[in-house]
Amino acid sequence: MQIIKPVKHIELIPPAGEQRVLIHSCCAPCAGELMEQMLANDINLTIFFYNPNIHPQKEYEIRKEENIRFAEKMSIPFIDADYDVDNWFARARGMEHEPERGIRCTACFDMRFERTALYAHEHGFKVITSSLGISRWKNMEQINESGIGAASRYPDLTYWTYNWRKFGGSARMYEIAKREEFYAQQYCGCIYSLRDTNTLRQSQGREKIEIGETWYAERLQEDLS
Repeated sequence: MQIIKPVKHIELIPPAGEQRVLIHSCCAPCAGELMEQMLANDINLTIFFYNPNIHPQKEYEIRKEENIRFAEKMSIPFIDADYDVDNWFARARGMEHEPERGIRCTACFDMRFERTALYAHEHGFKVITSSLGISRWKNMEQINESGIGAASRYPDLTYWTYNWRKFGGSARMYEIAKREEFYAQQYCGCIYSLRDTNTLRQSQGREKIEIGETWYAERLQEDLS
């Protein structure tokens, strides 16, 4: 196995100088840059994987296993939280046809960050953050508001609002994904995102998404050809 020694591209200082951080991870491609940069800055990080919104379960398992694979490679602790999908559907009820970045997404962020904050509180973490914000498809302000709200439930907990897209973070995210040959998901994650993405693809004359069929290794080959 190739051992990756992370290169420090940015100087990271967590809130209040804390050196122990719990990262809510949505997937390996988004979390890879955060993981490498925190390690390079000697930050003691732990991955918290809680994403019951991801549908179907086959997609969920692929994304989770990819994150576990990279965490093990980097010797980073990985917390595998419950896939309580019934809870997700209960939270999303009545918002099935809301647009992406709308109130359904806010409810989704709230749900995941609330569980992350609870785990942090119960296990002595003072700082939490998330890989969600590195994606250009997400609303950074929306994510930060949910993270701050979840952390505010506990007096000694802070949500780190660092903009992981800055200083080339987004570009390195894709570089890491190609280097590690991660699974390349084709939609945000939930059943409604899958439905809407497939509707758009069909309107463009494209085939529906095939779960588990796209990998960054293929994109790397396309870049090299």
